[in-house]
Amino acid sequence: MITDSWLADTRTSYDTVAASYTELLRDGLAAQPYLRAALALFAEQVRTAGGGPVADIGCGPGHVTAHLQGLGADAFGVDLSPAMIEAARRAHPALRFEVGSMTDLDLPDASVAGLLAFWSLIHIPDEVVPTVFAHFRRVMRPGAPLLIGFHLGDGTRLKTEGYGGHPMRVHVHHRRPDRVSGWLREAEFTIEAEMSINLDRTLPGAVVFGRA
Repeated sequence: MITDSWLADTRTSYDTVAASYTELLRDGLAAQPYLRAALALFAEQVRTAGGGPVADIGCGPGHVTAHLQGLGADAFGVDLSPAMIEAARRAHPALRFEVGSMTDLDLPDASVAGLLAFWSLIHIPDEVVPTVFAHFRRVMRPGAPLLIGFHLGDGTRLKTEGYGGHPMRVHVHHRRPDRVSGWLREAEFTIEAEMSINLDRTLPGAVVFGRA
C-alpha cells in the first residue's frame, strides 16, 4: 500500500502521462550517445561479473530495459506506475515487467547480477534515498555493478505539467555526483566512476557507476 503522499502523487502522475511519455521516449536513446555508451559499459560489467538477472528500477515504458536486453543483459523492469508497466508489456511482450516501489523493493536478497536506476531516483526525497540505496544493496549479489543516472544540479522544483501538457504533481530533485556517491558509500557500495553529460543543455545529467 502506498501511504506517503509524494509516492502516491508520483504514481498517479505517471499513470496519467503514460501514453504520451511512452511516445516521447520511444527513441529517446537515439540522440544520447553518452548514455548508450554508459549502458554498453554497464552490460559488459554484468557479463564480466558472471551474468544473471539485471533489474531496471523505475523502468517506465521499458525502452531502456529493452536496450539492455539487446546488449545481452537478462534485464527486467520494475516501476511504481501500473500504467507504465502496461505500456512496457505491450511494447516489449517478451520481457518481464512488474509493478513495485524502490522504497520497498520486493526482490529477494542477493538475487540480481546488476541494477540500473536511470532518471528514476529524481523523484525520491533526500531523506528517503538512503532507504532506497539500502534496498538496492540488499537485492544485489556481491560484486554486482550498479548504474545510477540523474539530473545534474542543485535544488528541487515542483513539476505540475508535462509530457503533452498533462497534469502532474512530482518533485524533481537535481543533485551532484559527489552527493549521490556519498549516499552510495554509506550503503556499502564502492564507487568506480562519475560522469557528467550534456553540460550545455537545459537539463544536464550525470551517471555514477558503483559496485556492491
